[in-house]
Amino acid sequence: MVVYLVGAGPGDPELITLKAINALKKAEVVLYDKLANEEILKYAEGAKLIYVGKQAGHHSKTQDEINEILLKEAKENNIVVRLKGGDPFVFGRGGEEILALHEERIPFELIPGVTSAIGVPTTIGLPVTHRAVATSFTIVTGHEDPTKSKKQVKWDFTADTIIILMGIGNLAENTSEIMKYKDPSTPVCVIEKGTMEGQRIITGTLENITEKDIKPPALVIIGHVVDIYKEINQIEG
Repeated sequence: MVVYLVGAGPGDPELITLKAINALKKAEVVLYDKLANEEILKYAEGAKLIYVGKQAGHHSKTQDEINEILLKEAKENNIVVRLKGGDPFVFGRGGEEILALHEERIPFELIPGVTSAIGVPTTIGLPVTHRAVATSFTIVTGHEDPTKSKKQVKWDFTADTIIILMGIGNLAENTSEIMKYKDPSTPVCVIEKGTMEGQRIITGTLENITEKDIKPPALVIIGHVVDIYKEINQIEG
């Protein structure tokens, strides 16, 4: 009996790791998220597939329910794969799932994935760091758990580059907070459906990015690394 906690990468099925593919090939059960490209599931031929995805405004299962399903399937099968978009430990709640497994003494193995926070911008030629422009970056959630007693994200980040995941629904509120600490003219790039069919790239500034037509899923990159991308691609404004 073993559970593999697997990162599926940012969306493009070719960005999944070889180790992840090998785990899927021997899986008896796969619990998968919305942001895990379903093309990847072809590697789990014959496995029982259980969708447990979440998206803004609609959760097919709560995290507690997902944990319960994971424990049940692990006790009834030899090999279970928990497939999560991006990397399980970058806002993927992987830590909560391995704690649940640990409490039940269920063995698990971890297979990291390419996080969208880095994989998506780099695939379009947008470096999250660049010498003399950005020597640090912060990855932050744009949508905190509403059940928290108080918010932990203060937006007073000193990193040269800020990367926001799950931040489109609260983009206006979040950029307004960031402008308390950064120049409103700071460049911004939003990447919709990164690495997948229908990918869109929208550029602007902290001050005007909310005026653009943007739809989730998308991630937001804030900082002068965006100027490097625009220079390479000869984008003005």
